[in-house]
Amino acid sequence: MTPLPGGRNTIERIARLGYGARGAVYVVVGALALLAAVGQGGRAGDSKDALRAVLAGPFGAVVVGLIALGLLGFAIWRLVEAVTDADRRGTSAKGLAVRGAHLISAGLYLALAASAASLSLGLGMSGGDGMHDWTAWLLAKPFGRWLVALGGLAVVGGGFGFLGKAWRGDVTDRLALDARARERWAGPIGRFGYAARGTAFLIIGGFLVAAAWHQRSSDAKGLAEAFALLRAQPYGWVLLGLVAAGHAAFGAFGVIQARYRHIDAPDIDRVDDAAGAAVRALT
Repeated sequence: MTPLPGGRNTIERIARLGYGARGAVYVVVGALALLAAVGQGGRAGDSKDALRAVLAGPFGAVVVGLIALGLLGFAIWRLVEAVTDADRRGTSAKGLAVRGAHLISAGLYLALAASAASLSLGLGMSGGDGMHDWTAWLLAKPFGRWLVALGGLAVVGGGFGFLGKAWRGDVTDRLALDARARERWAGPIGRFGYAARGTAFLIIGGFLVAAAWHQRSSDAKGLAEAFALLRAQPYGWVLLGLVAAGHAAFGAFGVIQARYRHIDAPDIDRVDDAAGAAVRALT
């Protein structure tokens, strides 16, 4: 096999580090929520709560710092995917929607990386309640109510996308694994994880639509509140336990992706050219 140019190797390493870091965060998210479901822990939380839990463990500051680097790498990879179409999504409506989602994901994971870095340096968790802050800011703008509603519907659409992927079972399409490994362990782990993420997205998107409907930013809630809503239902500990285990599976699948995902990384020069073209188009 012909070795990749150095620039492509660099981007591939960044992407794999990113998948691993994101996976580690969601393993902790799922584990904490699962403990809460069975009454052995506190409140089921989100990714920031997971980072705080890691910080409290052995060598916590170092581990959180490494996760921050990994999350930065994942943000960079998402940006590369969106700008260069590294996964060859194309320019169809579906392809552009996926690439747009990757661009939003890049921003979200960049913010999470900054929070993790701040936490590892002993500066506390940077930023406020992002969901509430952004919703309040949008609601104060002309047509903000409609923008929040559209954002909520987009999150709901993403939830259905996750659920559809879990139903179809095509989560392993980009993994360099043989058919037996996909069928026996990688596929079930990935499908369970995507189903759980889809469920959480549906609830979070519903919260955003409610915030737009009532014009109250306090109605915009994140993953921790989605877990709490599940826990409040009849047999809620079962529902929370299933979705929590699914988030842990989603994290484990991220680690699998870090090792086995096919990454067609573009050369760094191509990334620079594409980024420059995007800047010129905006200006």
